[in-house]
Amino acid sequence: MSVLIRSFLFYLYLISITIIAAVLCVIITPVTSVQQRYALVRYWSGLNLWMLDKICNIQCHVLGMEHIHACGSKPMILLSKHQSAWETIVYPYLFPKTLCFVSKRELLWLPFFGWALASLKMITINRGDREAARAAVAVQGRERLTQGQWIAIFPEGTRTPVGSYRPYRKGGFRLAIATNTDIIPVAQNAGNVWPRNSFRKYPGLITVTIGPAISVKDKTEEKIQIEVEAWIEGEMHRIDPAAY
Repeated sequence: MSVLIRSFLFYLYLISITIIAAVLCVIITPVTSVQQRYALVRYWSGLNLWMLDKICNIQCHVLGMEHIHACGSKPMILLSKHQSAWETIVYPYLFPKTLCFVSKRELLWLPFFGWALASLKMITINRGDREAARAAVAVQGRERLTQGQWIAIFPEGTRTPVGSYRPYRKGGFRLAIATNTDIIPVAQNAGNVWPRNSFRKYPGLITVTIGPAISVKDKTEEKIQIEVEAWIEGEMHRIDPAAY
């Protein structure tokens, strides 16, 4: 079966399952908590991972999960490399925590997916208004952390091509310092099999590497940024040397 046909079949599945999950999420909103609705999202996410394997022959290998378990019940800020749409639909299943993503507000306008996103109370920002976006991350991020959720941020701000580097935005580092919350760095190379802005999904293995917690205690914003960027970009060179 060709890559094009496999990709079409996967999108046919993904659209169908997303509509079903989103409608259920909205229906149960009045009688459930965010955590209960997130459990439904984790099931949707796990199905996505399984169907990517069965339809597109895409698997993933996760390293460093012990660093997640070492955090216990302590809320953390997860900062991850962003190459593809893959991480947005699979991370809820891969990480055994309730993740609150920081994403652009335009996603709320999408039928079904946006409705579910709104019911989960994710942090959505207007990327065209930096001051308002900064305030939203600071206020809502602090609130979500006190509720025990993990804040998931793609510090590059958008999906980047394989092998490229985009300076990290500072919102995640500022939130970490303001709330005294440590950071979990994540590197992954999903762009090799699911390229940004591409319909085609190519068979292959995605490697996700989770790093040890980076403490923010007594550190400046610049110092934390250097540490996080060095770990993630250094790990990208290790797991994907051909691209870097």
